[in-house]
Amino acid sequence: MVKWLLVFAAAASLSAADPKADVLAAMESWKQAVLTKDTAALDRLLHPDLTYSHSDGRTQTKADVLAAPGNTKSITVGENSVRIYGNTALIKGPMEFVNIGANGATTTINLSVLQVWLKGPKGWQLVARHSTRLTPAP
Repeated sequence: MVKWLLVFAAAASLSAADPKADVLAAMESWKQAVLTKDTAALDRLLHPDLTYSHSDGRTQTKADVLAAPGNTKSITVGENSVRIYGNTALIKGPMEFVNIGANGATTTINLSVLQVWLKGPKGWQLVARHSTRLTPAP
């Protein structure tokens, strides 16, 4: 009887898990790691096969991102759509990046971003990202 109760409890806890909430929490952790230049956290959150494409056409690997985490002052995430396909999640939506240039001036970039996350033994990891610059509304 106890064995069946444990099996039922385990099944209930698995069904109660919300993969959308989990992957959005991973995305928030990524955002905080970018803002604080926490390369240890980025190392955990970025998949070894990462393809990180920027709106200017540059593409970086995980090693590239860890070597130069950027100088981002803020990231504002808009309303996203989240689609889960087993251990793969697609997150698509607008993001606003405020970056600090070498001269100290800030630049605001509005992007449409598609992120692909994979869930494995280390949890959710970003495996691909592609962004397109949005034209400001007139």
